[in-house]
Order: sequence, then structure tokens, then C-alpha cells
Amino acid sequence: MPSQSSREGTLPDREVIRSWFPALASEFAFLENAGGSQVPRVVADAIHDYMLSDYVQLGAGYSQSIRATASVADAHAFIELSMNATGIGKVVLGNSTTALLHILANAYAEVWESGDEVIIAETNHEANAGPWVKLEKQGIVIKTWPVNPATFQCDLESLESLMTERTKIVAFPHVSNLLGEVVDVKAITELVHRHGAKVVVDGVAYAPHRAIDVAEWGVDWYVYSTYKVYGPHMAALFGTFDSFEPLTGPNHFFIPKDFVPYKFELGSISHEGCAGLLALWPYLQFLAGTEDKNRHTIVKAFEAMEALELPLKNRLISYLRSKAAVRLIGLADEGDQSVGTISFVHERMTSSEIVAKIDTRAIGIRYGHMYAVRLCEALEIDLAEGVVRVSLVHYNTMDEIERLIAAFEEIL
Repeated sequence: MPSQSSREGTLPDREVIRSWFPALASEFAFLENAGGSQVPRVVADAIHDYMLSDYVQLGAGYSQSIRATASVADAHAFIELSMNATGIGKVVLGNSTTALLHILANAYAEVWESGDEVIIAETNHEANAGPWVKLEKQGIVIKTWPVNPATFQCDLESLESLMTERTKIVAFPHVSNLLGEVVDVKAITELVHRHGAKVVVDGVAYAPHRAIDVAEWGVDWYVYSTYKVYGPHMAALFGTFDSFEPLTGPNHFFIPKDFVPYKFELGSISHEGCAGLLALWPYLQFLAGTEDKNRHTIVKAFEAMEALELPLKNRLISYLRSKAAVRLIGLADEGDQSVGTISFVHERMTSSEIVAKIDTRAIGIRYGHMYAVRLCEALEIDLAEGVVRVSLVHYNTMDEIERLIAAFEEIL
């Protein structure tokens, strides 16, 4: 594990960053990070060590169990801190964003009445659409917040027109995992709250790139996948105290209703995964250039990630825009209004053909609908082919982007 960062100005040296990630030692270019990021060695080591020393059940009185119990509690506290949720709500951990949103939708189904309404953004990943749509069977009215095909945005004006006194939830993504644009969560939340409803924000495609701040945005629910943010295969759901209050989680009947988060963590969560989450601290401290374990360190680390990602994103967007046969899907902004998730289609070649040719170059990208089926249908994108998606993060390099561009130059 590197002990200190080399610096380019105020940023960590990219090669030192990459030395934290064993998978990056190969020549393979990981440019499909939206599907799951690589993990630092410290995360894998922590999981390994936990399973060989403290792999026991929680809540017993012996020393290993005491340590295991503390590890799980500390992981919850760490995620609350990373989301700036301390003191305003709780975080539930689970195995995926999809699973957590099914749990949440099912909990609401027990307290809503027939005729209550949920609005789902057409830009959603299916994880934040399907669980709500299933409630139609019991009389919940599902409305679609449509995407504007010209701007790739769901407009506030169209949302306003959908809101009624029966609206309970508006479910939308902070960043579409296909479009890459960062939406104004605070403005949307304020509009929804004026109508007495709550928001459920899918932050999966945002969280690997920027620091989460649920307090600043005023959201009711916010969910993301930790395995896309350099951690183990888990997910985290934040809810305010007020949002949890009317709901009963699905865990065993004898667990008290207000025993949150455990009431919402069916059976048990990954204890070894919790150890892995906590092991992200040294990496965040390295990126931030500090030994402190606090919110400021997390924010500084993600500021470094964003700054490192920006020139790579801009280079690739600039190249793709130069190709007349390429149609970028989404804002494809060269500033801070988008993250390094870039999608496109080609007027002559299919998405699968392009990706198949790239696969031979030791470069990992992806094609398909990316589970944004409703969005692809609205944009009239063929579901079988979908888009070509390149998704980069801070540990990628300009050399990798240039390799990809060289490959595209031959293919496109």
C-alpha cells in the first residue's frame, strides 16, 4: 500500500493512484466502470482478514463477536458520514440497489391506499422504476415523467403538471446511467416537497464521481451501490427519520418497528463487506492528502476524483463529436454538468459490432440498453443493440483514452 501521494500540483499522481488497485497492473483498460469499479487492495485485504479472524455472528459476548458487531456498526456510520446523513436519518445496507428499492416499495405498499400515485422518471434505471410499477396491481397509480428527446432531460414543468394531492413519491436518477448528466436534485426535491410528496433518488451513477450530500439536497431517500464506488458488492439506502417513521421493514416480526436499520436488513447483511467498506478510509485519506477521518476528507477525496476525471471525459467527448456518423446520447457536457459516462450510437454500424471490435484491443466497454429500457424506448433506440457506453473514473489514464480513440478511429 502506498504510504503517501506523489503530486501533480494539488492532485494525487495518477500512477500512484493506480498502484492501489491490483487489477490495474495489467494492460487491460477498464472503461466500463459504470457496471462496477475496481477495488483498492486495502478493501480486499480487509475482507480477507475479517473472514479469517472475525467471521462470526453478531451480538454475542466473546471478543470476536464484539469486534464483528463493532465493524458492522462502524460501516453504517461511515456510509452515513459519506452521504452527509449523520443526525438526520439512517442508512440501510443490502446486497444491491434493486433489492433495497424493492424492500422500500413493498414497505410503502403496506401504508398507501388505492389511488395514491407514484411518478417515475423515464430516465430511470429499472431499479427505480420496476419496484414502483409492480404496485399497480394493488391500485397504486403510476405516472411517467417523460424525457424530452431533444434535450435528454425530464423538465420541471412537466413534473409540475403531473403532481396532485395524491402524489406520494417521485422516483428519479441523480445521473442516468446512460445519459451521464447530473440533474438538479435540490430543485426537483423542493418542487416535490411543495406538493407534500417525497423523493426517491437513485444515486448509483453519481456516487463514483462526486461526494453525496443528502443534507444539502434535502432528499427523503437516496440509494447507491457501493460496488460501483470502489467497495464490495453491497448497496446503501439513506432515509430521513421522518421517512422511516410510518414504515415497517420486512425483517422478523419480533424485531421492533423502530429498530432501524436492522428491521430493513433481511436476515443479515454482508459482515465481511462491512469490513471492506471501512477499509476505504486509507484510500480516501490518500486522495485527500490528510490523515483525518471526517467529512472534509471524503469531500476532498471526491473533489480530486472529479478533477482527475474531467480531462479524460473532455478528450473523449471532443473526439466523438468530431465524427459525423456518431450521435451522442445525452448532454455530453465538457464541464461539471456530466460525469464520465458517455453513450453514443453510429449511423451505419451497430453497437454490438463496435464493441466486439473494441473487445479485441484489451479494452473493456459495453453495449446495450443498460437497464434503462424505458429511456431507450422513449428515444427510439433499438433495445437489442442499445448504445455504446464508455464509462471512466479517476483511475483511468489519458493513455487509455488515446488507445480507445485510436481503436475507434480504425473502426468508425
